[in-house]
Amino acid sequence: MMSDLESWLTLAAVPYLGGNRISQLLQHATPQQLCRMSAEQLQAIGLKPKQVSSLLRPQYLRIERCLEWAECDRHTILTLDSPGYPPLLREIASAPPLLFVRGEPHWLHEPQVAVIGSRSASIDGRESAYEFAASLVAANYVVTSGLALGVDGQAHYGALKNGGATVAVLGSGLEQIYPARHRELAGKIIEQGALVSEFWPDEKPRPQNFPRRNRVISGLSVGVLVIEAAERSGSLITARYALEQGREVFALPGSIHSPGSRGCNALIKSGAKLVESPVDIFEEVGTLTECVKNNQLDSSLPQPENEELPFSSVLANVGNEATPVDVVAERCKQPVHEVMMQLLELELQGVVTTVPGGYIRTRRG
Repeated sequence: MMSDLESWLTLAAVPYLGGNRISQLLQHATPQQLCRMSAEQLQAIGLKPKQVSSLLRPQYLRIERCLEWAECDRHTILTLDSPGYPPLLREIASAPPLLFVRGEPHWLHEPQVAVIGSRSASIDGRESAYEFAASLVAANYVVTSGLALGVDGQAHYGALKNGGATVAVLGSGLEQIYPARHRELAGKIIEQGALVSEFWPDEKPRPQNFPRRNRVISGLSVGVLVIEAAERSGSLITARYALEQGREVFALPGSIHSPGSRGCNALIKSGAKLVESPVDIFEEVGTLTECVKNNQLDSSLPQPENEELPFSSVLANVGNEATPVDVVAERCKQPVHEVMMQLLELELQGVVTTVPGGYIRTRRG
């Protein structure tokens, strides 16, 4: 009989099963029970033939390697039903069914503030990231970011060098540190915080992984601070996720003449709080911070709307033939980066899938 963790790994390896779909399946049975069902039973609860085949014939070698990885010192795999799974993240739509952690998982239960921004940040932007991170850890917040160059790296350094803890969320497996220039930084974070990923340890960095990573950064945090972001920055995707998850969004203003500040200025125009000092953040995140500390989240977090298929405009423009992202965006009259984020969310829910040439709609959609 499979162990509980083996069954979770088997379930997580099934193609096109996002967090939402897995949560729906768990209403029918536990992961162990799902792995023991017949093909007919699995089809009856809505799984497709390839998914049924994946559950009935698991990738034993890959799963065994993952179990061996988890036996190493300071390596942890958290499942969605594990007591160690971060409570704030569990509440979001499409919560990752598995989290791979190197370092100390307990930091994921502490109040976190995300500090994110441009990879090519200015000197002022990098200094601001460092200084805000230092102030946040002095106030007993964990600083969370994405290990990228620029703002992310300076935020991690600002936390570490001022005696605080920091969490880095990766868009790759934890044995594939990206960027390579931050391998030494990643090692320090393991000692004074945690590396986190929803991707299996050997997963290489792929462009489509990073928007998924961004929803985890915001999902772990009580608030997100954006420091320098261009108009089409990935940081704006994180901010969008934060708003949808009921998190506070903060932005550092910049010159109207600086391309690197246009994203932050646009966020402020859209309702993000203009930040001049860390005090501006502390004033806004208090309620959710207390709920995290007291493990009382149900009444504080916004409840998701009971809408099975969001982003109807985007979905209506994806059919049975591959449709490129820019074509979908043109049809919907929406910016490409916003359409990409919506397609990612729909893919996590199993409604669309990527194929050569673009996206197609699955049967479930």
